[in-house]
Amino acid sequence: MNNQILEQKNNKNKVSSAVKVAIAKGDGIGPEIMDATLKIMQAAGANVEPEFIELGEKAYLAGHTAGITQESWDAIHKSKIILKAPITTPQGKGYKSLNVTLRKSLALYANVRPVSALHPYIQTHFPGMDVVIIRENEEDLYAGIEHQQTQDVVQCLKLITRPGCERIVRYAFEYAKAYGRKKVTCMVKDNIMKLTDGLFHQVFDEIAVEYPTIQSETQIIDIGSARLAAKPQNYDVIVTSNLYGDIISDIAAEIAGSVGMAGSANIGTNVAMFEAIHGSAPDIAGKNSANPSGLLNAAVMMLAHIGQAEVADKIKNAWLTTLEHGYHTADIYQEGISKQKVTTEDFADEVIARLGLQPEKLPVSQLSEGTGEIKIPIYQRKQEKKELVGVDAFIDWQGNDPEEIGQALAKIQAYKLKLKMITNRGVKVFPEGLKETYCTDHWRCRFVAIDSQPKGTPVYQPINYEQVVDLLSKLNNAGFDVIKTENLYEFDGRRGFSLGQGE
Repeated sequence: MNNQILEQKNNKNKVSSAVKVAIAKGDGIGPEIMDATLKIMQAAGANVEPEFIELGEKAYLAGHTAGITQESWDAIHKSKIILKAPITTPQGKGYKSLNVTLRKSLALYANVRPVSALHPYIQTHFPGMDVVIIRENEEDLYAGIEHQQTQDVVQCLKLITRPGCERIVRYAFEYAKAYGRKKVTCMVKDNIMKLTDGLFHQVFDEIAVEYPTIQSETQIIDIGSARLAAKPQNYDVIVTSNLYGDIISDIAAEIAGSVGMAGSANIGTNVAMFEAIHGSAPDIAGKNSANPSGLLNAAVMMLAHIGQAEVADKIKNAWLTTLEHGYHTADIYQEGISKQKVTTEDFADEVIARLGLQPEKLPVSQLSEGTGEIKIPIYQRKQEKKELVGVDAFIDWQGNDPEEIGQALAKIQAYKLKLKMITNRGVKVFPEGLKETYCTDHWRCRFVAIDSQPKGTPVYQPINYEQVVDLLSKLNNAGFDVIKTENLYEFDGRRGFSLGQGE
């Protein structure tokens, strides 16, 4: 791997020297399941060199508000690979989410969550389910940029970037290609969010044509989620943005019946982190009863990622065989299905005893059959002509009559600008609004050049920033409280802003 491309090592390569891995034992049940996982990895012949780091509750309480020490950061930068058990964030103000900190600070842009049914050993209505959710991990509403703008209105910015879309969409197709997957489904809501989700959809279509042997399709996220919950067997790889991916990956894990069994990979250009998707479960910590399967599956993903797929298959197949033979921890124990309820340590020993065996009923792990190689090219920005054609001035106004504010704004004598429309909560209220529309104290007022075409297909004429400054000065002098502005741009003649109703 280097800083120009993400390059997941070929699974068939023999790794001659031990791969350094930063190991975080975490909190709650974390140390127990990590010890079990490392014991299995060692017995299977995983060629890794652990370096233990301090993350989580102890780091928080020692005064590190992000939950990580500088020594741990240094170890991560050296190893580039993290295997992390669940951590606990103390209750109270001032503590940041460690997962969010790690994902964003280390640019771990791709969250990969394989979810498969383990019927009949794990109860599910969908015994044939085998889905991989690939979620963009850095952008979208998770940027966390929020403001209260008026007494009644708060906003959260949804940020979607072209390089972010290109990386995650290409990663999804490359993953499908590397591991023999047949279809990639994109889930968006671009019937409503035509620019942000529209960009994601557009990039998906552009990249899909480069992979003619892989089927591609796009679904609206709401019906897509419903279909996933009803017929998961119709899906193979799903790629989507941050919030949608967070939601549907939990849906997928829940209907597979294996939330506590699933592992997760967070992939970046230089660093990768592997973890279970479940929490630290402090209520059963220290009781030697926790199921290490989620973290073990994360370790399997890690081994495949670093070029040790044969060892990954060996562990995964031994784990599947252990489930088939009925040795189950308390969380998955079923009368009539399970043979014996075992402890965390005993479960690890049962897996170790079956190293070299393959399951007879559950699908055999064949990670080593894939190429295992995923390459993401450097983003190449295409320069476009950017032209200012208007401005949206957001005004805090306590009245509730759109006609009143509209007439007042229409009289503003700004240099060669005119009021085009006013919306309230995204609905056009002036001119020609409906009296039934409920209005709050947050008014978006669009100003454009006086010679712009007002009706039909809009044609916007260029303006300059001095006109915007003059407008803001006139609005202020007239007593209007302008809380923010958004400049309206065209890029190579393509509109870069949403239209209001009637435009």
